[in-house]
Amino acid sequence: MDPAIGYALAAAFVVVGLLGMLLPALPGVPLVFAGLLLAAWSDGFRHVGGLTLGVLAVLTLFASIVDLVASAFGTRVAGASGWAFVGATLGVIVGLFFGLAGLVLGPFLGALLGEWLVKRDLQQAARAGGGAALGLILAAAVRVAVVFTMLGTFVLAWWID
Repeated sequence: MDPAIGYALAAAFVVVGLLGMLLPALPGVPLVFAGLLLAAWSDGFRHVGGLTLGVLAVLTLFASIVDLVASAFGTRVAGASGWAFVGATLGVIVGLFFGLAGLVLGPFLGALLGEWLVKRDLQQAARAGGGAALGLILAAAVRVAVVFTMLGTFVLAWWID
């Protein structure tokens, strides 16, 4: 493949990955990783090698794990039941169909409903919903921090070579 085409595709992956930080249903961090890997490959791995790509892969895995446990962490911190976590998870899935607002409100409403159905305590249910929302906000902050760390690591490795 012509390196210019590889770089153009890599840039497209990174840009779409950055959009994935804001748009639901786009796996932002893995797309950024794929773009950086493609850029390194297009260069024949002359500037960015295996060690740097390994670090980027670990960062991608870390961000993915944080995404998976964010709602659970938030609901647990709020002292919620397992049903609040189930509700938050279902809220994420349903929220995907309603854009960014659905992705934020879905877990909150799902956790609130799940907790309310079990405990019939609106105050506790609201805490569970707030915990789920807090977990997702923290996960988004971690994703953004990881992506900028990945980009910085890549650029640093490219220019140090």
